[in-house]
Amino acid sequence: VQLQASGGGLVQSGDSLRLSCTASGRTASANVMGWFRRAPGKAREFLAAITRSNYTRYADSNRGRYTISRDNAKNTMYLQINSLKPEDTAVYYCAARAPSITVVTTDWRQYRDWGQGTQVTVSS
Repeated sequence: VQLQASGGGLVQSGDSLRLSCTASGRTASANVMGWFRRAPGKAREFLAAITRSNYTRYADSNRGRYTISRDNAKNTMYLQINSLKPEDTAVYYCAARAPSITVVTTDWRQYRDWGQGTQVTVSS
């Protein structure tokens, strides 16, 4: 497994969660990494992306509640989600672009490697 996502679970509305994504193998040297989610019946949605130099980009829809970060020494990326809402219920995926690519994109098709996803369920 190149990308291992964790940290999901069942939480209540208003709670916070921190998701983690640990990279290994060829993905450990990735420059651009991102978080996406897929809610039941909906398309995959971009949430945030980050480079090794900590340039970040967020989807406009959730700016302010989400914070992406990474610890390069640990090959780990994080997504802090605050004030969770029932509509945040989804499978959250981490992804990485090929190591030679330094451009951040919101297009999920441009990410080469994907984690298995971690389920986040928010009850009202």
